[in-house]
Amino acid sequence: MPTTPTTVVLFGATGDLARRKLLPGLLHLFETGLLQEVRVVGTSLDDHTRDSFVDLARSSVEEHGTETDLEAWPEFAKRLHWAPGSGGAPALRAAVEEAEQEAGWDGPVSRLHYLSVPPKAALAVVRLLHDCQLVEHSRIVMEKPFGTDLASAQELNRQLHEVFDESQIFRIDHFLGKEAAQNILAFRFANGLFEPIWHRNHIDHVQIDVPESLGLEQRASFYEATGAYRDMVVTHLFQVLAFTAMEPPTALEPFAISEEKFKVFRSLKPIEPHDVVRGQYVGYRDEEGVADDSETETFVALRCFIDNWRWAGVPFYLRTGKKMPEGARIISIAFKEPPRSMFPEGSGVGDHGPDHLTFDLADQAKMSLSFYGKRPGPGMRLDKLSMQFAMHDTGWAGAVLEAYERLIYDAARGDRTLFTSAQGIERLWEVSTPLLENTPVVRPYGVGTWGPNQVHQLIAPYAWRLPFERGWRDPNSVGS
Repeated sequence: MPTTPTTVVLFGATGDLARRKLLPGLLHLFETGLLQEVRVVGTSLDDHTRDSFVDLARSSVEEHGTETDLEAWPEFAKRLHWAPGSGGAPALRAAVEEAEQEAGWDGPVSRLHYLSVPPKAALAVVRLLHDCQLVEHSRIVMEKPFGTDLASAQELNRQLHEVFDESQIFRIDHFLGKEAAQNILAFRFANGLFEPIWHRNHIDHVQIDVPESLGLEQRASFYEATGAYRDMVVTHLFQVLAFTAMEPPTALEPFAISEEKFKVFRSLKPIEPHDVVRGQYVGYRDEEGVADDSETETFVALRCFIDNWRWAGVPFYLRTGKKMPEGARIISIAFKEPPRSMFPEGSGVGDHGPDHLTFDLADQAKMSLSFYGKRPGPGMRLDKLSMQFAMHDTGWAGAVLEAYERLIYDAARGDRTLFTSAQGIERLWEVSTPLLENTPVVRPYGVGTWGPNQVHQLIAPYAWRLPFERGWRDPNSVGS
C-alpha cells in the first residue's frame, strides 16, 4: 500500500548503517512502489555536496542493493538531497523545503526523521529539529539503546516528550522487522493446531538464542559503556519474548498488539542475579579502546519468568554473545514430554529430549517441528524426525522486505505494531534493576565457544538447542 508523500530526513547519512541498510532499503521501497512519492534529505558532519552524497549513495546501493533495485536508481537519485551538518538549523530547514518544492507535491506531506546517530547525539538532533520547526506532521525513528538503566530511560523519554508526542516516536528493533518474527503471530493465532497448546500445560520451556560470530567491529567505546545485556537483551531479546508470550490481541492493529506486549513486560518478574551468567571472551581486554581491567560482559545468558496465568512456572532462557561459533537467531519452544511411556526400555523415546518447535529469525524465514517417530524395521525403535518449512519453498520469497525496509515503511505509515513504547522500555529497565545493581562475576570464555561452562548449569536438566544436532535442510540438495 503506497504511503502519502514522505520526506525522509536521514541523520548520519554517511555512516555504516545508512550505507549498508538504510540507503539500499529506501531505494528498494521506491523501486517496489511502497515509497513511490519520497524525497531523502541526507545530513551528517561529513563534508559533502548534493552531488557527492548522490555518489556515496550510488556506491552504497551497488555494494549492498540488488540488480533489480539498481534499475530504479536513475529516478531515485533525483530524489536525493543534502543538508550540510555544519550549517545547523537554517541549512537543514532550507534543504527540506527545497526537496519538497522540487517534488511539487500537492496535498499533505509527512516527514520521517531517521536518527542513525550515536546515542549521545540523539537529543541534540531532537533539539535541532525543534529549532528547525520540523516537528509538526513528522515522526522520528530512534536507534537503540533507549537509556542504560531506569533513571536514564526516564530522563531520555522526558526530554523527548518535551519536543515530540509519544505517538510520533518510533523506537526501532530490527529483530521484530524480520518476516520470521512476525510469522510467530500468524503461526500462534491463526492455527487451531498450536494456539490451544501455547501455555504452561503443554510447554516445558522456551529458548531465545542470538549468538554472534562478530566481535566489536570498531565499537569498543560504545560497548564498554553498554555490554551484552543492555545492548541486546533489553532492546531485542525481551521484545522477541513479548511476541512469543503475549495473549491474543483484540485485533490485528498497532494499539491492541502494543497493549498485549506491555502486559507481558508488566508480568515479567525482576531479573535476579543468580539467574544470570555473564561472560567475556578471552582477548576482549586486548581490543583497542577496552580497559585492561574491564568487567564489561560480551556474553549473557539468563533465566526469566512471566508471572501470569498462561506462563506461570515456565522458564524462558535467553542467550547472546560476541565471538561465538556462529551467528544465529532462533526461538525454540520445548513441549512437555508425555507423563508416562508405554515404550520398552531401549526404544529410544526421550533419548533426544523433548519435541521442539523452532523459529529461525534469519533473513529467510524458517521453521522446524521435531518429534519422535518409529524407525523402519522390526521392533519398536524410535528416533527424532523433523518437518521443516522455509520461505524459499514458496513463491513468496521475492516479496520479503528486509527488516529495516519493513520498519521504515511502517514508520512512514504511522504503524506502531513493531515498535516499542516509552512505557514498555521503562518497565524493562525496572525489572532489570536487581541485576544491574548486583551484577554477577564476569567469566572468561574462549573465542569460538558457546560461552562459559556455567550456561549448562543454568539450563539443566535441559540443554541448549544450539548448536543443532541436525542442520536445516539444504534447499539445493537432491530430494530436499
